[in-house]
Amino acid sequence: MDVLDVAARATETGPVCDACLGRLVADRSFGLSNADRGSALRVSLALRDDEDHEAVDTADCWVCEGRCAAFDDWADRAAEAVEGVEFATYNVGTRPPPLIEENEALLRADAGLDEDAGEPFKSEFNREVGKRFGRLTGVEVSFDRPDVQFTIDLAEDEIDAKVNSTFVYGRYRKLERDIPQTEWPCRECKGSGRQGADPCDHCGGSGYLYDDSVEEYTAPVVEDVMDGTEATFHGAGREDVDALMLGTGRPFVVEVEEPRRRRVDTDRLQSDINAFADGAVEVEGLRLATYEMVERVKEHDAAKRYRAAVTFDADVDADALADAVATLEGATVEQYTPNRVDHRRASITRERDVYEATADLDDARHATVEIRGEGGLYIKELISGDEGRTEPSLAGLLGVGAEVTALDVLAVEGEDEPFERDEFFRE
Repeated sequence: MDVLDVAARATETGPVCDACLGRLVADRSFGLSNADRGSALRVSLALRDDEDHEAVDTADCWVCEGRCAAFDDWADRAAEAVEGVEFATYNVGTRPPPLIEENEALLRADAGLDEDAGEPFKSEFNREVGKRFGRLTGVEVSFDRPDVQFTIDLAEDEIDAKVNSTFVYGRYRKLERDIPQTEWPCRECKGSGRQGADPCDHCGGSGYLYDDSVEEYTAPVVEDVMDGTEATFHGAGREDVDALMLGTGRPFVVEVEEPRRRRVDTDRLQSDINAFADGAVEVEGLRLATYEMVERVKEHDAAKRYRAAVTFDADVDADALADAVATLEGATVEQYTPNRVDHRRASITRERDVYEATADLDDARHATVEIRGEGGLYIKELISGDEGRTEPSLAGLLGVGAEVTALDVLAVEGEDEPFERDEFFRE
């Protein structure tokens, strides 16, 4: 159908503003707003029919009920809603009143168009408010995961500004034992610190099994610097509470919700965290990261290197130890869920590979063992055998009892590629 015939039918329904008229043929021509299209159609129609040109006040439009005159106002309200918030990207969404959507459908039908012809009202509203907001603030629109997401509810005359989380990546070293990676709520009182009216005996009323954690040394500092409302710690696996994390450190991401600051000096932030942790934990390599880095840290396959101080319950000679370690190197180990974590892990048999294994005998009853293995390999059980739940094991191969008395994690590295790739960072 000719666009002027469409315009003629549409204008016969009553007062239709330029934007609503132009939206019917939004797929025609480029570089024009719908209001431009509507105005051009109205002028062309008057010329074709040799009639007086009569403009329509947007306030009188029966389709949008004057809403298309409010783009500037909503852009101003959006800017006010995020005053004092740092952001680089945004997006705008709109909830139109049901009546406007019904009016749109009626206009298309009366104009002889398919129900999906042109452009929906809410798409135009999103774009036009978004363009104006972008000009006001100088930031860019994003259709992926914007820093700020606006939702305009026209029926309620409200605008909601959701400030999306920001993310900081780094690596941490844990330099003291008996510090968990994250807060460890007491399982007896479920973190309440109470058993009825009395303080919990198990945790002393604190609600936690440990006073400190890597999370508590890092996340609150990042949250404070970025002026957020809450922070969550995401780690690439976790070491045992009594193990040290040394060497290159373990990858982590701190997620800060509703930050008012995003462009922070990560070198200074790193110094602030290290000063706050006071030698218990230290971080390095802090960088502003994308949302996708959370999944990468949690899901990326990683190999890990460990150093274990091992005590035997009988004398072991160097040759026997060397033979046992040589057997472990390259072995695929079957590990049934260890006794020590059976209460919180599924009872299944896991297969994990040992990539490298070396050992130095300190004396007949003590050795230092280094293992590089697949992520998820239980090192303590690889040494002890865990009452037969792990096969093969160092204890089983030697025929003597063996126990890890101190465990250090020396490296956590990606199996096939590093954790750190440029596409996962914002700077």
